[in-house]
Amino acid sequence: MARSLAGFLVFSLFVSICGAASLFQPISDSHRSAALELFTPDHGSFKSLEETYEALRTFEVLGIEKKPDVTASACRSISETLGSPSSTPKDLFYALKANSIAKCRINEKTSEGIITKLNAAVGGANSLLDFYYSVGGLVLIKDQTSRADVHLADTEGVFRSVKAFSQSDGRWRYSSNNPESSAFAAGIALETLAGIISLASSEIDQSLINTLKNDISKLFDSIEKYDDGSLYFDDKLVDGREYQGPLSTTSSVVRGLTAFAAVTAGSLNLPGDKILGLAKFFLGIEAPGDAKDFFNQIDSLACLENNRVSIPLILSLPSSVLSLTKKDSLKVRVNTVLGSNAPPLTVKLVGAYSSGSKDTSLVETQDLKFEAGTGVHILNNLPKTIDVGSYTFVFEIVLHESEHEKIYVTGSQTKVPIFVTGLIKIENAEIVLDNDLGNVEAQKKLDLAGQNAVSLSANHLQKLRLSFQLTTPRGHAFKPHQALLKLRHESKIEHIFVVGNPGKKFEIVLDFLQLVDKFFYLSGRYDIELAVGDAVMENSLLQAIGHVELDLPEPPEKAPRPPAQPVDPYSRYGPKAEIEHIFRAPDKRPPKELSLAFLGLTILPLLGFLVGLLRLGVNLKNFPTKAAPALFGILFHVGIGAVLLLYVFFWLKLDLFQTLKLLGFLGVFLVFVGHRILSHLAGTSSKLKSA
Repeated sequence: MARSLAGFLVFSLFVSICGAASLFQPISDSHRSAALELFTPDHGSFKSLEETYEALRTFEVLGIEKKPDVTASACRSISETLGSPSSTPKDLFYALKANSIAKCRINEKTSEGIITKLNAAVGGANSLLDFYYSVGGLVLIKDQTSRADVHLADTEGVFRSVKAFSQSDGRWRYSSNNPESSAFAAGIALETLAGIISLASSEIDQSLINTLKNDISKLFDSIEKYDDGSLYFDDKLVDGREYQGPLSTTSSVVRGLTAFAAVTAGSLNLPGDKILGLAKFFLGIEAPGDAKDFFNQIDSLACLENNRVSIPLILSLPSSVLSLTKKDSLKVRVNTVLGSNAPPLTVKLVGAYSSGSKDTSLVETQDLKFEAGTGVHILNNLPKTIDVGSYTFVFEIVLHESEHEKIYVTGSQTKVPIFVTGLIKIENAEIVLDNDLGNVEAQKKLDLAGQNAVSLSANHLQKLRLSFQLTTPRGHAFKPHQALLKLRHESKIEHIFVVGNPGKKFEIVLDFLQLVDKFFYLSGRYDIELAVGDAVMENSLLQAIGHVELDLPEPPEKAPRPPAQPVDPYSRYGPKAEIEHIFRAPDKRPPKELSLAFLGLTILPLLGFLVGLLRLGVNLKNFPTKAAPALFGILFHVGIGAVLLLYVFFWLKLDLFQTLKLLGFLGVFLVFVGHRILSHLAGTSSKLKSA
């Protein structure tokens, strides 16, 4: 139970600190480590050019230097795809995407063939994805070759063909035959239209651009929001084949939005807070475990890092837990989503609110000091009004130059959960044993910061009183999350009581007369433990105080019985006790001389056999003279000798099972060689008779 009680205190601390989960952090080294784990080539290459591009793009954005070298295999695959007459516009699109990073050489003849093929694909396109791959391929080949004449023949016509897939709510369809629309398709459409604008030989009708900007505003009207301020897009298709998750959908919109903003003049009239909310959505995911999702996250953040709409700045804290005892400073960082340095700015602490009261700020507005060497904004000393506890600090970012306000977005105010911890002073702790008349019969001072070994004796007519005071480093009374007193009987039955806080001190009174039923009338020794814990209490304790010998009356007939104690799994499935067995006395054996006499009798037949051989003499007249039969004859006699030797080992060393096993092998051997030699002798005998 002590283990479970301590676990409960740790769990409470964990749950409390997890309230800071809404604190967003820019891309860090953990993302770089995750990228190397997720994008691992198989035998020096990836499965497809699409995966190759996603891996190379991720490594490029994160600035990973020690990355797998797949350039040679990538260039070989790119060259084969670009030079193959059977390559589809999608194949060419991802080959050119991968080549935009791999920088493989493309000859002029191949480039001309690709341009011709993609222009033909644009003319025959009848779906959004057809336009996306063919137009995107032309944009890529234009950037990778020295030719400047890569243009679309009928730019406005192609623009209107793609625009025909748009819907009134800002979403887009994949084709005219598909009535379902989605935000994911809207992102693809915006990226495609951005490519059409960049391939135009003359300026496109501004009314078309303005209509598209209006569609973007309608699309952002359907954006969804989490409680932490992050924004995302999600499609509501339940059974649709083209359904994508929130991460893929939001990533598609961000890519399309930033691509369109890069090729058009003027503002898109999108609030900066929405761009900041999108950045928070991607950063709040941390590091996805899927390679595709990870690429979508990193690529989208790279698009937000460099865009013409608004570049989001992220306020983060190296630590949201500050210690009053250690005199920790409040440190704040402001970076872009990829961790780059922010422009000159000031971070202001405009408010601090206790978790119990969020109406009145505990601090006055003050600027944090900026350290240029570390890029950190610091508040060295926390205000005296800040004591141990959980707070919500409110920060505001002020850019120094007005021009930067058109480029960067910081949000109005940023709320950050902060935990202030410290050592809690425990004093005036005592345990008292008195009776109904209030007479003190035993009183012990306790040192809850050290060791205690209190030994008390009591009966059912007495009371046990425990009291102590808790004080914060600022000198205020402190009320922890848990203050529990536990009594454990020698039979392992435990009783837990909540220590109350009626005033400035914590106190609990156990009236044993009122507790006899709860204690099941069990007399004996009760160990006493005190647990005091809180998320902001650096010296939380779970301490044994001592024990009390209780003398309770005999239980009445209908008294409650103690519950059955749970079986310890270690004792149930652990090693069992050793079994001691007494064997019966061995039977009485015959004298040694008699045993030797019977041994001699068993040997007599063998001796008779040997004597008979000597009397008859050895006859080798019929022994074969040819090599093969002679070899089988020798092996047969050796086998007979081996069987006789096996009998000797059976008597001296081997048991019956070992002997039978070896005898089986020898028997098979003897049958084989014996059959061969006997066959030879029978054949020789028949030849002699016929002669």
